[in-house]
This record gives sequence, structure tokens and C-alpha cells, in this order.
Amino acid sequence: MRKAWLPYLLSLAVTYGGGLLDFSCGVLERERGDADAAAARFVKAYEADPLAMPLVRIIAESSMEAGNRAAALETYERVMAARPDETFIALEYGDFLGDVGKGDALAQRKREELYGKVHETMPGAYIAVERLVRVARERGDDGRARELLGMLATDSEQAVNYYVATTKSLYDSRDEAAAARIDECFSEALESHPEWSRIARAASDHFRQADRLGKAISILRKHVEARPSSLDLKIRLGILLFSDKQEDEAVKILREVLDVHPKKALAHESLAKHFRQKGQLTEARSHAAELLGIRGGTAEEFLELADELTAAGDFRAARILLEKAVFRHNDDAKLMMKLAIATSRDPETKDSAARLFREAEAMLANPADMDPAFLLESAKELLAQGQVKAAEERLRNAIRTFPKESKKETAAAMRALADIWISEKRNLDAARALISRAEAMEE
Repeated sequence: MRKAWLPYLLSLAVTYGGGLLDFSCGVLERERGDADAAAARFVKAYEADPLAMPLVRIIAESSMEAGNRAAALETYERVMAARPDETFIALEYGDFLGDVGKGDALAQRKREELYGKVHETMPGAYIAVERLVRVARERGDDGRARELLGMLATDSEQAVNYYVATTKSLYDSRDEAAAARIDECFSEALESHPEWSRIARAASDHFRQADRLGKAISILRKHVEARPSSLDLKIRLGILLFSDKQEDEAVKILREVLDVHPKKALAHESLAKHFRQKGQLTEARSHAAELLGIRGGTAEEFLELADELTAAGDFRAARILLEKAVFRHNDDAKLMMKLAIATSRDPETKDSAARLFREAEAMLANPADMDPAFLLESAKELLAQGQVKAAEERLRNAIRTFPKESKKETAAAMRALADIWISEKRNLDAARALISRAEAMEE
């Protein structure tokens, strides 16, 4: 990223010359890895412009690396004397003293004075209060830290988050007055700025954990009204509405999110769970399939849902799900067999199933591992291609390997085998016996 600025810096250097040229060349030498040449250029640039903060930082850091702390401090003192009213310089010098002056009471006192000066100039500003609180806590003065925290202006998301977090760490969790101040801070901030996403989420979590679900929901309602694009918190609102038994509105809100962004996994997950609990399995399976497609899952998760879709007769949805599963788990033969079956049963893709059956077979190290449902469906494909003997063998194996509870599937295999024999006018008694057995299973 820094390299992208080099042409720009060099163009400025050519225009303005002097210290900027040396600074630009120093940056270039540093990128090339020549530390000595870079240091020489930076020193020359600093001599030309000792008040430029990028150079002040570089020279102070170089002095510290050389073990000359006094020179580093003098570098900052010089710029502070020349630019005494610039807030960001006072803060930076204070931060520098905090890093290099640990254990030095004089340096720490100077650091606190610098932060205090900024606080006087900008009363209640987060950038000063946060630093002063840190200094107070470092010396174990929690009383002073609490006093300073009370001066904080909670006029930004950062300040509100800091106030809440620091109040929790400075006061006992059972302190009701401190808890009330946190409640008030959240409420006032969101009354003025309902669009603040981080605060809306933090506040809703805070009130939900305090068993004030209604308040948590109210906060998120106002937030999504003020900021309709905040889809993640709109999903959060839907989830809290489910918890509050406002199910119709929750479904409506989550569907609105998916209308805008169909790939929001948490919305699909919440709706899938809700519809399954309600026994609305078609809706539940649809959202569960979308969720697996977005997030992915184990081969077993894909197989379980695909079996459920197939059992419900939704072959197209099963096929689409299994295509995603095979993409993610391209070495899983079971998934490939299921995909071939679903593809053959989906009228839209039936004509392209033969290739998938061949691919699935090629993945099996042992033909005996073929699933009986795969044997049955592949037999149908073989028959369509005129490979009667191979189809017959598949059907025999399917009849032998279907589990006892798969009566419908076993009966279908028996009828298919009987049809072959009848069409070829052979094994007619056996064919009639198979049909009788199939009819018994189907009763």
C-alpha cells in the first residue's frame, strides 16, 4: 500500500524540493530495504523541517532505537514549544511518553499534564477522557477514574461503547446506580441517534440479558426504521420477535430481509427452525436448503436434507441441493450417487442423468457399495439405452440389498424386473411371482 504512494510523493518532491525531496527519497530507500540510506535522508529532511510530525516520529523512533531517550524527548519538546496549541501533537507526545516513560514519574506527570491540557480545551472529549482514565487506573486511582468517566461526552458510538465498558469494569456488577447509568446512556444515545448500528446492537443485547425483551425489541425497531439498510440488525429484530412470540411479524421481517439480500444465512436459519417447529415442512426444507447452499455443511447434512426432499417428491430441489453438495465434497461417492438419482427423477434434467450415473460408478472402488436406490435408478437408465442384461443384474442386486423397511422401493424393483421378463417372454412364472410379492408389499 505504501509503495502506491511513492510516485505521488516523488512528484511532490520534484515540485517543492527541499525537505520533501529528502523525505520522499527516504521512504523510497526504506522500501528498498536500505535502512542506512533511508535514515540519512530522513535526518536531512528533519533538519530542513523540524516541525513536520511525520519526521518528528521517525527521528524520535530512531533515537529510541539508538538508546538515546533524551534525544527522542527533545525532538517532541521542540515541536511542542513551537506548536503549543495543537491538540493532536499534545496527544501524540503524551502517548509517546506512555510508551517510553514507564517507571519514570516525571514522564508520567508530563503525560498527564498533556492530556489534561487537551481536556481543558475540549471538555468531555473521548480522546482526552479515555487517556486520563487510563492514567488514573494505571496508578490505581479508581476514584479519579470514576470522576473523569462522569465527565465523558457520549456524543459518538466510540464514546458510548467506552462509557458502558468502563462503567462495568469500574463498578461492581450488583451496583444498581451504575447499572441505571448504563441504561440511561444507551437510551439517551439512541434517542438522539437511532441509526447507530453498534450501539443499537449493544443496547438490545444489554436489555435482553436484563430480561427486558420489550425494550430490546423497541430499540431495534427504531434503529431499522432510521436505517433500513441495516439488514443484520433487522434479522436480529426478527429473532427477538420470535422469542417474544410475535411470530407473524418475525416471519414478515425476515422475508423482507431476504427480498433485499437472499443470501443472508441467519435469516434462512431462523425461518427454517421456525417452520419446522410449526410443522410447515415445505417451507422449512426450502430455507434449510438455502442455508446449506450458503454456509456449506458436511456431506451427511446434505444427504439428510436431500433424502427428505426426495421423500417429499421435490426432486428438483433435491437435485439443486446435491449439485451444491458435490461441488463442496467432490470426492464423496454417496453424494454423487444421490445426485444421479435426483437428476434422473427431475423432469428438467432427466436426459442428462446417464453421465452422472457413470461418474458415480467410477468413483466407487467396490461395486458392491452401490446404494440399492442407485441400482434401481441406474437400471432404468440402462434399459432406456437398451442394455437389458446389465439392467437386469442391477435390479436383482437392488431387490437383495434394499432394507426391509423400504417396501415401496423393493416393490418397484420387483415390478421392473418382472416387466423385463414379460417383455422378453421368459421366466413368466417367476415374473408373476414377483408381481404378487410386489403387490403384497404395496398393501
